[in-house]
Amino acid sequence: MTTSRLPESTGIDEPSPALRSLPRDVGPVFAEPWQAQAFALAVELSEQGYFGWGEWTQALGAQLQAAADRGEPDDGSHYYEHWLCALENLVMAKGLVDRAVLDRRKDAWAYAYRMTPHGQPVELQAPCVQTDNVAVLRVT
Repeated sequence: MTTSRLPESTGIDEPSPALRSLPRDVGPVFAEPWQAQAFALAVELSEQGYFGWGEWTQALGAQLQAAADRGEPDDGSHYYEHWLCALENLVMAKGLVDRAVLDRRKDAWAYAYRMTPHGQPVELQAPCVQTDNVAVLRVT
């Protein structure tokens, strides 16, 4: 996004109507809470040193390129889905989580949101219970 800013030397107190209609940089806008959480998670993991920001941008760029190669429209409507996929791939590549654990967590969330009445907050139950030294996913 770009910021509409008049040079200080113009002496104009109020921007013209044309300038007022231009997009202004008001910070990130997320359509859904999960998008903000995925954004924050990528930033936090980078700040904690799990991966560099350059490495992150390469992972995201590769994901966006793969979507373009599949012929997906570049209208921005799936940007944070690509962001999340890039983040999942990167944390798996770094050994922070393995595919099986990630898939179980996704399944648990899918079950939870299908079982949650419309308008109610989705709550994920405890991810697993320990029985006889075997972790079992609990989706009740």
